[in-house]
Amino acid sequence: MLKRFKTSKNQLENQEMYSNTTPLKLLSDPNLSMETDILTTDDDETINRNNDKNLTGKRMSKDLNSKRNCEIVLVSDSNSNVVENNITKKPKATCHQNRETWDKKIDFLLSVIGFAVDLGNVWRFPYICFKNGGGAFLFPYIIMYIFGGLPLFFLELALGQYQRCGCLTVWRRICPMFRGIGYGICVIATLTAWYYNTIMAWSLYYLVESLQEKLPWTTCGNIWNSNSCITLEEKINYSLSYRPIVKYEQINGTFKNITINQTLFSSTEEYFYRRVLNFTDNINFNNVGHIETNVVLALLVIFIIVYFSLWKGVKSSGKAVWFTATTPYVVLLILLVRGACLEGSGIGIKYYLKPNMRKLWEPTVWIDAAAQIFFSLGPGFGVLLALSSYNKFRNNCYQDALITSAINCITSFIAGFVVFSVLGHMCFRLGKTMDDVADQQAGLVFIAYPEAIASLSGSVIWSILFFIMLISLGLDSTFGGLEALITGILDEWPRLRKRRELFVLLLIVYCFIGSLATTTQGGFLVLNWLDRHGAPISILFIVFCECVALCWFYGIKRFSDDVESMLGFQPPTFWKMCWTYISPAFLLVIFLANAILYEAAPITVLRRDYELPEWSKALAFLVVLSSIINIPIFMVITFLNTKGTFKERMKQMITPEPRPVMLDLHYDERNEYEIAIADAV
Repeated sequence: MLKRFKTSKNQLENQEMYSNTTPLKLLSDPNLSMETDILTTDDDETINRNNDKNLTGKRMSKDLNSKRNCEIVLVSDSNSNVVENNITKKPKATCHQNRETWDKKIDFLLSVIGFAVDLGNVWRFPYICFKNGGGAFLFPYIIMYIFGGLPLFFLELALGQYQRCGCLTVWRRICPMFRGIGYGICVIATLTAWYYNTIMAWSLYYLVESLQEKLPWTTCGNIWNSNSCITLEEKINYSLSYRPIVKYEQINGTFKNITINQTLFSSTEEYFYRRVLNFTDNINFNNVGHIETNVVLALLVIFIIVYFSLWKGVKSSGKAVWFTATTPYVVLLILLVRGACLEGSGIGIKYYLKPNMRKLWEPTVWIDAAAQIFFSLGPGFGVLLALSSYNKFRNNCYQDALITSAINCITSFIAGFVVFSVLGHMCFRLGKTMDDVADQQAGLVFIAYPEAIASLSGSVIWSILFFIMLISLGLDSTFGGLEALITGILDEWPRLRKRRELFVLLLIVYCFIGSLATTTQGGFLVLNWLDRHGAPISILFIVFCECVALCWFYGIKRFSDDVESMLGFQPPTFWKMCWTYISPAFLLVIFLANAILYEAAPITVLRRDYELPEWSKALAFLVVLSSIINIPIFMVITFLNTKGTFKERMKQMITPEPRPVMLDLHYDERNEYEIAIADAV
């Protein structure tokens, strides 16, 4: 149990202080500038030390009685060594005692919100919502949020705050047999970094191109356009989907007129595929073409921004999120007001929210709801563990989980109004249905919405705002994903902390090189392939293993006690039931559904389907396996490195490692120190 004490420099010598039944006698010297260091011992007997005669420039606590013994050392500014029994010792500082913390609570909250609220809130949730019954989809979505997403979100925040370490170290401590979970998370973080930043590079490309008098994707006749190009104005005036072409062919010696309907592509479609990506007819999975210089330069700028936001740790990223986490909300509000005022906006909003209750009887709707809430909140990626590990020990992470997760879900819902109000206006002008203009993912963000923006007065301003919002949303998630990787590695190998700037630079260069495949002419195919196989399937299994390791092996009672030591109360029974049974079942069902129902669906570009070749299907299987395989591999490694009989080895493999006692020191204006003492585990 955590015991907290307060003392000041002017406290009388030998004054006793009590917490529950544990007495603590502190000898205070008014001339000391006190710091605290906490040492633990495996001896269960009472420690009685009197070092008054042997102290050099300092005094130590005389009597400290507890069931599990801890010692508080008061260290002077001189940093002179403690002399105990005529032996000079210097208290060994752990990485946790020197661990940096957030400057302000709001820095942490903005970082978590920024990670959870990402590009998927803008392009994925609205599409998933109207595809699965509109307003009726909110019912399974909320159910999955309460019983699946929120409990896992709170679990990771609490675990990271209590253990104060990254994904590699924490699972070795919780259950050595499952230490491979951390390595699997690192693999997923790497794969995600290889393609996620390219989406922001595309957004930056659009942003720069928007700085013109007229948006470049509104016209045809450019060097990148084909003969099949049609402008938005032509679509509005003539509602054309096909352009009739008359050819004269000789049949049986006579010439006849033959009319061919040529498929038309909007100028927005051709701009994205033929200008930004330079996608040509000969591009496919077997030939991805050359690297596009403009996309590479945009990607380089993105990675430079990411580096200088992460190189100093939470001290720098905590400041960057003040812009990247708040900007999207300002832009969303502006676009929401503008969209609601457009003629025909109600068409899109009605399509977005119109409930189709029959959809609730379809299992795929519930699976989509569970998958959406899970990937939206983001447990299992190691980010929540990393961010919360820099919190103060007594921080109310339960309240944080409720606030940040609710903000994330509300943002997704509001984003749907922003997107579909503008698309509804476009449908009104074109005289078409929403099915003709609504598309998912890249089609919605880089084709449908930019085309809708182009139809508005002052389109340049709206385009700039929209792509600033996309970049801000993406940067927050990248900060979190890479910080999870950085924190995990630095906590496992603390020596690297002395060269954090260099380590982060090497990691950024590594991710940049890995991203080059997505900057080729066929980068769109590569990006979609990675997006389908890099994380969505394997992360479900990894989080399932997290629940098993924490709640079934480490023990739900032990973890509940950990939470109580931080928050002062036991988690209610509801949370324990979710952590132990409901959430693991929810994860296992989604994982099995994704594995069983998996289809190597083709990727569509300019209405042409590109089938995955056999070699890419085999490689996709290896990519999914690359993160999952770490769990059994490290089980075998841990077993071989453990000594004893089979039974003894298995027992050691499921026995939690000792957790270092954490230091949580506060200093207030009244010249008081607040010392947190925790029992050694």
